[in-house]
Amino acid sequence: MRTVIYRQYNLLCFAFFVFAAPTAGAQEAKIPEGYRLVWSDEFDRAGLPDPAKWVYDTEGNKSGWYNNEKQYYAVKRRKNGRGKDGKLIITARKERLTSASDYGGQNYTSARLITRGKAAWVYGHFAIRARLPCGRGTWPAFWMLGADKTPWPENGEIDIMEQVGSAPDKIKGTIHTKATARTFGIGGETVLSDACRRFHIYTLTWTPTAISIGVNGHSYFTYKNPQEGSSSWPFDTPHFLLLNLAIGGDMAGKIDDAIFPVSMDIDYVRVYQKVN
Repeated sequence: MRTVIYRQYNLLCFAFFVFAAPTAGAQEAKIPEGYRLVWSDEFDRAGLPDPAKWVYDTEGNKSGWYNNEKQYYAVKRRKNGRGKDGKLIITARKERLTSASDYGGQNYTSARLITRGKAAWVYGHFAIRARLPCGRGTWPAFWMLGADKTPWPENGEIDIMEQVGSAPDKIKGTIHTKATARTFGIGGETVLSDACRRFHIYTLTWTPTAISIGVNGHSYFTYKNPQEGSSSWPFDTPHFLLLNLAIGGDMAGKIDDAIFPVSMDIDYVRVYQKVN
């Protein structure tokens, strides 16, 4: 999910690499050889997400969220984010949370969970098994941002999965760097016909030489380190994870109010790193 979308786009800098759709039935993506599990959340606890692993991102509630998104991200509110039956359920609702001290006039609520201050990683294999929401106006994303104070996009952004309800069968993976500023970023997409009916595993394999994004063990986009410095490869520093369900905005577009409440279910988040 782009942290900022500029009004002037240089479309020539946006490269899509489209490959064959992954097998819908593949439910256990292969872990790269030599990697071991270093962090995970299986969402086995009922109720609010584990505070030892996640914090709530609310920085745009008062001023308005990036990309002209329409949601208010609630804190510690089970209606918007809860563990149930071994899954994290993030739910967007059509409602105005006017009692919140940082309420910014939004007509929708949702949740945005991040590991900033709790966990960050340099390189690894990341796997998120999830069922995406259906409905025009939804914009779910699993992504990573640089953990330091460097401004976006110089800190680097990796979009492991983005999808919008107006095109539910299109799954996108993208990277953003200083070199891609004022563009859509560099990325690819694949087709997944049942993304909002079945669980699939969305993956990122990140090494010093390349970033590879895929679904169910099938990579559909690879960005190789161009060896031209941090402006095009800010991916040698720690990055933290973000999980969120945005509503509306420049990418998701028009909202169908009849879909609410609408949810995405996350079965697990697992992080593997190479054994030295």
